[in-house]
Amino acid sequence: MGGKSVEKTGQKIVAVCGVKNSGKTTLLAELVKELTARGKLAAVIKHDGHDFSCDIPGTDSFLLKEAGAYGTAVFSDSRIFIHKTGTGERERELIGMFPEADVIFIEGMKETSFPKIEVIREGISLDPVSNPEGRFLIVTDRNPEDYREDTARFEETGRIVDRILQEGWKDYEG
Repeated sequence: MGGKSVEKTGQKIVAVCGVKNSGKTTLLAELVKELTARGKLAAVIKHDGHDFSCDIPGTDSFLLKEAGAYGTAVFSDSRIFIHKTGTGERERELIGMFPEADVIFIEGMKETSFPKIEVIREGISLDPVSNPEGRFLIVTDRNPEDYREDTARFEETGRIVDRILQEGWKDYEG
């Protein structure tokens, strides 16, 4: 894609986790914007603890999926869409689908040992809920003094991205 050479060394994998409605997706959107502005390729893998629907009713791929196809794929010169009934894939298999990415975010997965950022929002949660292994940053709108870990505020997007890019955490070697 875009002629960029595929090289997994240096690829950063970072989970962004927290309780429901804490602002994970909002933070991720800002981090992706910042990385893109810096010329980096970012991908996001969203974990959902429930079932979900991802195809649009009325499209050919939806019709074929409803007819019983366990998977459908639609592609053009600039876009790929794959809808596949899960066969036990985990985050590692999905990470492998984005070899060009400089940074791959996994939304959710608070129990993982992947490097992680936990989002804590005033009125939603007080204490970290994630596995402390790998947690390198708490992003919060609460008082940083409430935590004995490195913290950042939601608006410190540049600082958060700097931490992601500067640290050598568990580069993916798939």
